[in-house]
Amino acid sequence: MPRPERLERPVESLRGVGPQVRRKLHSLGLDTVRDLLEHRPRRYEAAAPERQIADLLAGEEVVIAGTVRGTKMRRVRRLTILSAKIDDGTDTINAIWFNQDWLADKLTPGRHVRLRGFLKRGDFHVRSYDLDGISATADFAPVYPASEEMTPKRLRGLVEQALESVGDFPDLLPADLKVRRALPLKADALHALHRPSSLAEAERARSRLAFDELLLLQLGLARRRAERAADVAQALEPAGELVGRYRAVLLFRLTPDQERAVAEIDADLARPVPMERLLQGDVGSGKTVVALYALLRAVESGRLGVLMAPTETLAEQHFLTLEAYCSELGVTVGLLTSSVGKRDRQRAAGASILVGTHALIQEGVDLGDVGVAVVDEQHRFGVEQRRALVAGRTPHVLHMTATPIPRTLALTVYGDLHVTEIARPPADRKPIVTAWVGAERSSEAYRRLRRHLDEGRQAYVVCPLIEESETSVARAAEVEAERLRRGELRGYRVGLLHGRLRPAERRELMAAFKARELDVLVATTVIEVGVDVPNATIMIVQEADRFGLAQLHQLRGRVGRGAEQSYCLLVSRPREELTEIAQQRLQALVDSTDGFELAEKDLELRGAGELLGTRQSGLTDFRFARLVADRPLLEQAREDAAVLVDYRGPLADEAERVFGDAEAIA
Repeated sequence: MPRPERLERPVESLRGVGPQVRRKLHSLGLDTVRDLLEHRPRRYEAAAPERQIADLLAGEEVVIAGTVRGTKMRRVRRLTILSAKIDDGTDTINAIWFNQDWLADKLTPGRHVRLRGFLKRGDFHVRSYDLDGISATADFAPVYPASEEMTPKRLRGLVEQALESVGDFPDLLPADLKVRRALPLKADALHALHRPSSLAEAERARSRLAFDELLLLQLGLARRRAERAADVAQALEPAGELVGRYRAVLLFRLTPDQERAVAEIDADLARPVPMERLLQGDVGSGKTVVALYALLRAVESGRLGVLMAPTETLAEQHFLTLEAYCSELGVTVGLLTSSVGKRDRQRAAGASILVGTHALIQEGVDLGDVGVAVVDEQHRFGVEQRRALVAGRTPHVLHMTATPIPRTLALTVYGDLHVTEIARPPADRKPIVTAWVGAERSSEAYRRLRRHLDEGRQAYVVCPLIEESETSVARAAEVEAERLRRGELRGYRVGLLHGRLRPAERRELMAAFKARELDVLVATTVIEVGVDVPNATIMIVQEADRFGLAQLHQLRGRVGRGAEQSYCLLVSRPREELTEIAQQRLQALVDSTDGFELAEKDLELRGAGELLGTRQSGLTDFRFARLVADRPLLEQAREDAAVLVDYRGPLADEAERVFGDAEAIA
């Protein structure tokens, strides 16, 4: 009978683990017997040749099999040396283990064993072993993620001890699901993970354990979707005269992707259930046009539309964009950020559409009757901030992101939302030509930039990413802007944009750039999203190897906003000085302008946790699942979760715990 509580025993309960070893294990996140059993090997050693004892040669790594004739133990300083006399019929030899004295009780005379190791000074130094002499674990020995203080070999010995408790693992999956999916028992899978007879068996074991992780998360998401389905929202009247006039003032036809997005939003708003939709699209694909459509649907129903952005710069850009359209429609738009003064706050309070940062949800702000709320770059807000926006009300919510998320991650992180993608930019947009040049050729990059300026175009120069305080980034940008004014950009009108400028200064600067009163905007990453100047046709990103792939793609999207051919020049250190991943990152950007394709590449290069940042780490920190490779498993888990959404029992309780913990971190 499984006894799950035994799995929570601290690692000190194992033989040979004292305070010092416990500290080393803790640094690897290994505090309990369960942690050790769920510590997945990063690889398995290839099979070694099998030899008879009489034929052993010094230094050659081999496998031997024989019978234990007796054991001895001795201590040398802090080292415990266990030796066992092994007889295979051709000869006998002393097999030795270091600091694994707990094995003495297992190596009883007459026991058949299979050992992997090498001959040194007449003794056989054991690296891995099977105490039943049948399994081929000695041939497919697990190699665990370790540290300088805690070696893979030492970890292997501790996991071997922990395996005595593997039968205590509860198997939460319903029996019919295991039969339908042909899944092994969980305890068997864990045992096979650590002691496989083949690499194929190890992979089957990992897949079963990965499926558990994905199912628990998908079940949590499915239950959250079901809970929201029980909420009641006010269905909005069908689209009317106001959105009809909005379409007219756009002066262009919506793309097929935009029309599909609008249709899906209309269908959501017609239901008495709160809309929960994620609108994601590539750079320049026209998400804001769709978002404003949703906000105007609220206004024409006599309710408030709210757009919340994570930064003041992005909120200001949205405000300027929305106000330009809404002023022609007779719809008032207000801006509310922490920098907005009291008088402007009062003026904003009477607006039909309110744009702001987290200041929207601060104490003392009355949002009134919110019909539609748009949360931009929603992954950059914490769960509590998103909840505060809808606290006490049930508006229709459109989550929006300009960072394309691989479908695998969207199913994992946003699996409780309906997903709409705007994959294609407007037809008149030409793909941005991207070139990667070494720093030694940066003069050529600036020569090309000046050619664009002389033709009446405008340009961006993005300063290197400096991982210090925002103040030091601003100072570095100021120094670089001044250097360019005296050097490569002498004679041109150069403006400087960074996060330390006051909001009014930022707005004036962007207005001047849009009005073509400036030729070049030298900027930090504050221009990553939300800036739209069609006349800007070239960008230079200095020290591009310092930036992430998604960030580079977002920066590149500041050009190519009009019908003219645009260019992005990535200036980096010489190739030979870059890591292989940095080279792959820059080459990927040269090869593709497709944000969804680049998002998949970013996931491959960086992994899910780093890609989404620490806020989402609880949703993607899997021990066994690999999001890129396990897409089919994820789809299966999603299907099964939909069937099990009303299931009650330990599986449901564990799903709620896992999802609740992950969401709390998000």
